[in-house]
Formats: sequence, structure tokens, C-alpha cells
Amino acid sequence: MRWSQAFIPTLRDDPADAEAASHRLLIRAGYMRQLMAGVYSLLPAAFRVRAKIRRIIEEEIDRIGGQEFLLPAIHPAELWQQSGRWDIMGDEMFRLKDRRGSDVVLGMTHEEVFATLAAELTSYRQLPQIWYQIQTKLRDEPRPKSGLLRVREFTMKDSYSFDIDAAGLDANFDLHYAAYRRIFRRFGVEAVAVEASPGAMGGSDSVEFMVRSSAGEDDVAYSPECGYAANVERAVSVVAAAEDPDAAAIEKFATPGIRTIDALAEFPEGAAADRQIKTLVYILDGDPALVMLRGDHQLQEQKLQDGTQSVEIRPAQGDEIRALLGADAGSLGAVGVSDVRIVADHALHGRRGMTTGANQDDFHVRNVDVGRDVEVDEWLDLRAVVAGEPCVECGNPLEVFKAIEVGHIFKLGTKYAEAMNASVLDEGGDARVIWMGSYGIGLERNLAAVVEAHHDAKGIIWPVSVAPWQVVVTVLKTDASHVVEAAETLYDALLAAGVDTILDDRDERPGVKFNDAELIGIPYRVTVGPRGVDSGVLELVTRATGEVEEVPTGDIVDRLLVLIEADRS
Repeated sequence: MRWSQAFIPTLRDDPADAEAASHRLLIRAGYMRQLMAGVYSLLPAAFRVRAKIRRIIEEEIDRIGGQEFLLPAIHPAELWQQSGRWDIMGDEMFRLKDRRGSDVVLGMTHEEVFATLAAELTSYRQLPQIWYQIQTKLRDEPRPKSGLLRVREFTMKDSYSFDIDAAGLDANFDLHYAAYRRIFRRFGVEAVAVEASPGAMGGSDSVEFMVRSSAGEDDVAYSPECGYAANVERAVSVVAAAEDPDAAAIEKFATPGIRTIDALAEFPEGAAADRQIKTLVYILDGDPALVMLRGDHQLQEQKLQDGTQSVEIRPAQGDEIRALLGADAGSLGAVGVSDVRIVADHALHGRRGMTTGANQDDFHVRNVDVGRDVEVDEWLDLRAVVAGEPCVECGNPLEVFKAIEVGHIFKLGTKYAEAMNASVLDEGGDARVIWMGSYGIGLERNLAAVVEAHHDAKGIIWPVSVAPWQVVVTVLKTDASHVVEAAETLYDALLAAGVDTILDDRDERPGVKFNDAELIGIPYRVTVGPRGVDSGVLELVTRATGEVEEVPTGDIVDRLLVLIEADRS
């Protein structure tokens, strides 16, 4: 590729609305342009990166026995209704009617479609199977942001395993786990495998692969001592045992104007936050529920949704709260409440001498014995883990860091196979429902994650494995025929050696060329100018380190091959 003929529209200044480094640099370096909120056009350089990401994924999934499909992006609504996810997916699913008035949707994912194909399997002898595709997905994301990290249209590799039993699913899950490890290593990112919530996918075990980044929207609890890692939607930690006073009679007392945990802690007759009960009202699948936590703990909503197996959850509105309990938020409690579902966090189990709202504005009650005074329907892990709390595995303090989810694998079990009537005959001739796994990687999100992990003040620093070009040959004097001839000769030699190379033959100042090469992140730059050509020694610059080498012209191709191979390993 000759730069003079390439479409690489670099910009001098950062786009005003870009906060994440990947968003800012991918636009400024000419990799993409926004068409509308959450929808981007990938320009030629980005397409080259994406193609290399795709190739790595295909190689690793093929390596574990994957067979590639291409399934439709538009689905009949009946498919999603049959699986039970028509309502679960909510407003993020693009829904429309065709000209016949039939409901159709744009595919967010393809569990249902693959399960219908699996229904054609008839015998256990045909299992296991690994099927995958690399296909456009569409989600009506309410808050697209950070460039390619949260979008409405994207490309995903989604693969699915089909097995006769849980043991087979476990084996295929492990195969994908190992393949994902190799994939992210080849991308040049350090991905941490963390326990995760299955969310709307359902099933049992779920593992996310996370790349540490300030641009991430997920929080990961991590122990550097033992390696425990979990999304905070799933994470647990040790809560120190409390020393409670002896049981005493419950007592109501006035708390004029007190509406928060902190205010009650400072009130003369109040209680410390860890001796208060926080009572929240949530609507779970249309029905109200009281959610109880220790006053100094925060609710993790995904835990509430998973633990109660609710499809739709939301905090109750003020009028709903008053109609239910007769008081406003800040004066609520579960003492004496018997006709509403009550869900409590484990940290409150067995607690005595606690203080909570009296369900009367400006009043609280003290000496609450949870076991005696509250009719708890369900005990769940509801609280959000915070940094510094002891790890459940090793007891050392946990870190909590921001991360980008770059892959997610699920054990779906038999949920979708049952819905789509996918079963096979076993050795005894009996019908057995197929066990499924689902495994996803977003291509554009990983492209952005690589940039988040590899950039500096000058621009992107692509790993060799996914760089749009591995080498740029920069011509310093395009009106000197012997310099141009030397650059062309080197360019042809590199291409012949299998090195992905771009020739910067533009009639631009050296500074412009150097800055552009650094901005778009080409791993190696060879400068070809009059001095180097005349002396027989060319300048080789490594983008990642800034190291400059003087290499004899006759050795430059071999030197680059050594460097590239070292980077790949």
C-alpha cells in the first residue's frame, strides 16, 4: 500500500466529544467516523486491524473443532417468544413489522437460531458439536458512549457447543476458556478471567474476560495474592462478625427531619451506619418487595435480579412507596410488615440491637432483632463489594478496578434446547435434551480495547499481530530519484518477505510523516533519506519503545523479520 493512494484521514486535534483514549485516537488517526450515535463507519486502516482480529479468532476456534456458519440477522419474533426472551430483552431489542404485519427483530445474539438448527441432530453419536459465526449484532443501546466500547451495531463471534450431558458441556467450556486465553494473548492484551452474572442469557456458570482500563464500565474485585477475580455483580468478600447487645424490647423514637443513613448516624439518639438497617423498595416483575441491607452497605442490583430470578426490576417511585408503607424514603423499615415480600442481605442474619425506619415520617425504631422482629422471605447476597474488604479465598484485601469486558462465556445448560425441542437419542434409545454453551467476543470492542491498552501521548501503539501495517517505509525526499528507488526496492523486498508494509511516498515534511506514523501506531518505521541511502545505513525506529537503530541496508529486511517474530512470540 502506498500512503499517497491510501485513505487515512488523520486529524490534528482530538474530537471534542471523545473521552475514552480509543475513541479519541481511532477518530483522530483516521480509523473510523461516526454516522450517528453508537454507529460508526470503519475506514480502511481499521478494517485491516479488524480483519487480523477476525483471523486470530477463526484460527483459535477452528483449532478446537469449530465449524463456521452465517446465520440471518433478522429473526421472526416467535423464535424469541418461544425461548422466553421476548420480554427479557426489553427496549434494547430492535423490533419491527414486515410488510405483512408480522413481528420481526434484529438479532442481538443467536442462541435461539442455533438451537433450532441443533434440533436437526438426532443421535448422541453426532455430539459434541462446536458451531460459530462472525455476524453483525444490533442493540438499541440507550447510552452509546466511548466510541466502539458501547455501540448499537457491532460484529461478534458467537460460538455454541452442543453436548449430551453436563460433563460434555464442562469439557467444551474449558476448551473455549483456553482458546480465549490464547486469543487475547495474540491480541496483545492481558485479559483477566472473572466470575460473572449470566444476566439475560441464563444458565449456570459464566466467565467474563476483562482488560483493566479506566475507560471500562465494569468493576472487578481482584485479589493479587490468590488470583480471585469476580465482576462486582457477582463478587463476594468477608464481612467481619458483629458483636451485638443482648436482646431488648423494640423502641420507637422521634427523628425529626432525618432521612439518610449518615444523618441518623450523626443524630444524638441515632446509631452508627453499621448498626442501621437500610430498607429499599423495589418492584420485581411488577410486584413490590422490601430489600434490606446493613446501613453502610450498598445494593448491587444485578445480585438482586439474579437472586430473585426477576426479569424486570426497578426502584419504586415515591408515590408507590407511600402507598405501600405509609411513609417516605428515609423512614422505611420492615418491622411488622407481613404482606410484602422481604429480601435481606446475609450480613443482617441474626443481628440484634439494630435501628431502622418506623414506616412513619420522622420516626425510627431501635433494638431491632432481625430474627424476632422481621419476617424475612429470602436471604441473599445483595451487597456490593468494596476495595479493601478481605478476599473470601485468601483473606487479603481486595482491589476493585475498572475494566473492559472483551469476552464472555456461558454454560447455558438445557434452557434453549428445551425451548427449541433440541434433543437426541442416547445409547439406550431414550431422548436426551442437548446441553448448550455460548461463547462471545466482540471484534470492534476488542479493537478498541487494544488501543486502550496500547497508546501514549503520540498516538496508538499497535501490537504487531493486529497492526494495520507492520512496517512503514518513510521516504524523506520524494524528488530525489535514487532515494525513491531505494525506498521502492526495500518496500518490494519487505512485501516479498511477507511483511505487511506501507510506503509513505507523500510529498510532505518529515515531521508530518513521522507524526502520522506514530499517531496511527505502525510498529516499525524505516527512514529512507539521502544520508541513509548514501551511507548504506538506514534508521529503524520501534514505535513501542522509541528505540532507534542504525541498520545496514542489506540487513534491514532480516532485522525486521527477527523483531516481528519476537513480537509475535
